[in-house]
Amino acid sequence: MATAQRELERDVIEGLAGRLRGGLAAPGDARYDDARAVWNASVERHPALVAHCAGVADVVEAVRFARTADLPIAVRGGGHSVGGFGTCDGGLVVDLSPMQAVRVDPRARIATAEGGTLGAAFDRETQAFGLATTLGIVSSTGIAGLTLGGGIGWLQRKHGLAADNLTAAELVTADGEVVRASDDENPDLFWGLRGGGGNFGVVTSLSYRLHPVGPELLSGLLAWRAEDAVEVLRRFRDFIAEAPEEVMAIAIIRTAPPAPFLPESIHGKPIAAIACCYVGPPEEGEPVLAPLRELDGLVGDALAVRPYTAFQSMFDGSWAPGFHNYWKSEYLSGLPDDAIDVAAGYALAHSSPLSDFKFAALGGAVARVGEDETAAGFRQAPFALNINTRWADPAESERHIAHTRELYDAFLPYSAGGVYVNFLGDEGEDRVRAAYGDARFERLQELKRRYDPGNVFRFNQNIPPPR
Repeated sequence: MATAQRELERDVIEGLAGRLRGGLAAPGDARYDDARAVWNASVERHPALVAHCAGVADVVEAVRFARTADLPIAVRGGGHSVGGFGTCDGGLVVDLSPMQAVRVDPRARIATAEGGTLGAAFDRETQAFGLATTLGIVSSTGIAGLTLGGGIGWLQRKHGLAADNLTAAELVTADGEVVRASDDENPDLFWGLRGGGGNFGVVTSLSYRLHPVGPELLSGLLAWRAEDAVEVLRRFRDFIAEAPEEVMAIAIIRTAPPAPFLPESIHGKPIAAIACCYVGPPEEGEPVLAPLRELDGLVGDALAVRPYTAFQSMFDGSWAPGFHNYWKSEYLSGLPDDAIDVAAGYALAHSSPLSDFKFAALGGAVARVGEDETAAGFRQAPFALNINTRWADPAESERHIAHTRELYDAFLPYSAGGVYVNFLGDEGEDRVRAAYGDARFERLQELKRRYDPGNVFRFNQNIPPPR
């Protein structure tokens, strides 16, 4: 009987494989281990099947198969979520990585991209026309997950979050149906997709509003010794409060990499840095960003006119896959002097040389969107704190996680009351609710009841249907 059951299962699997243009990976296949891996090495899971979807038809086939076989479904776009939600144990992974086509309409300034597209591929196509939209702070992130969670990025203060630039999306629902959402079609769903994550289906394509950007920006990184962190963070705070919307800046506390623009004497030592750009003509940005350069003690200056795509990928090396990661995050109500003193105290105490913590400036176009216009809220928060702890040896996990939590707890007195959902780990329903606030969370629950009442799409920052 057991042998017959295994034969039946093999027949079923082979039948699915024959219906998928993109192919299928199962345990024992040569490509299975690569197929099940996600960016965060702390997440080690073993799905029953990985469906490499080459198009919408493959996604429909995979979802319907999983529902019939009663298999849990995980969805992987870029696979970059720190919670490792792009995989699962014993289920079917809908892998969108083969779907990276991008079509640009330069006249209408609209780009439509498939759900597996990475930021680098999107930028390459749109920059051919001198256009771009907000897409994260590294180029290796999948645009679907980024956008569905809101989408903080280098262009946000000038052009809004990635979700604010979304004009339409196509998704496959839990029933295997293809649905389109925009301001004119299923507008309630469109509201939820702009910040509500992957709770409502597998998003197979996204259309964005584009803006003239580049092809070159004044952009890069300025660095000081960590001992100067108080002065650096105060300058950052005061500068960004008065800066025009063309300026985006992130203050970063980290260990100095062996970068050529840093003196060897500082390599491997803690630094305080400001990554920034001016989204406009570089010659106009020079005097605007000058106050940052004028701060005493500058040890590294990589602020220069460079291609927008080069800046988008400038920090990719710090986010390579294969490392263990643990994050904590919070929107902050401000950076008062006592909060800066807290940051300076931890600037010399990283638990891992691969780690950092940072303060991303919000405001500008982000804050001009109404609190209820999209599912992405906390529009008036001036900063987002993100603690990114990374390490190579799994035996060190407990120590690094404890350090991260301690640092996070030290900043809770300055919380704006919520968290950016894309910086949230696997932290439970209370923290997901905090990412939206009660009113938006309950509105998203109602959408979940309508589009996925069985909570089929639950490997995400999950919004369960109302109980």
